Amino acid sequence: MKMPELDWPAGVITVEEKDPQAAAQRLADRVAGQLRAALASVGRASMAVSGGSTPAPFFEALRTRDLPWERVDITLADERWVPETDPASNAGLVRASLMKGRAAAANFVPLWHEAPSMIAGQALSEEALSVMQWPLDVLVLGMGNDGHTASLFPDAPELPVALAPDTVGRTVILRPPSQARERLSLTYRTLRAARFTALHLKGEDKLVTLEKALSDLADVQTMPIRGFLRPGLEVIWSPG
Repeated sequence: MKMPELDWPAGVITVEEKDPQAAAQRLADRVAGQLRAALASVGRASMAVSGGSTPAPFFEALRTRDLPWERVDITLADERWVPETDPASNAGLVRASLMKGRAAAANFVPLWHEAPSMIAGQALSEEALSVMQWPLDVLVLGMGNDGHTASLFPDAPELPVALAPDTVGRTVILRPPSQARERLSLTYRTLRAARFTALHLKGEDKLVTLEKALSDLADVQTMPIRGFLRPGLEVIWSPG
């Protein structure tokens, strides 16, 4: 299966690269360009990125780009509720792969905060996020084979709240039974408002998932990625 063979909505931009490194470089160029445009317009730029194994080469490429990083705010699309020292921490990945060299000057706003409870930690996250510029200038998403993106898992009991257009706040706690850890995610409303969104994928299995997602875009509850398959999205894919 090839990317152009899928039944994409009009206005979705698709890029197929030969390998993950080429995809990472292409995405780094696109993101750097979007950040430069935001910086030229309003003086600061905001970006949310995703965790997992796919984005590490992208982070390593992006950190080499010549930007006034001290004027860039970076946060996460979602986070497992674990400290940064935990191998499962998305914040730990970002610090290790992105926040180095030139990019070390950026302002990183993690979602996890040490607190007596997750609810108390969420309140701290909301406070920390309030200093950033909203809506996001750049959002980089991934996708699981179940059609989840960020921590919007189909089996999470809290998903209807996370997807609701009137949910108060920028974050939501999710406890999907399929996952070992509780999650904190930016809400669907917060994510969808981003000025530029890229979906970064690798592997043939992701094309199979996309084919299923594209078959019924209205059913966002079953596959939350469907809510982002719309005009303006840029999908960058490579074989595994």
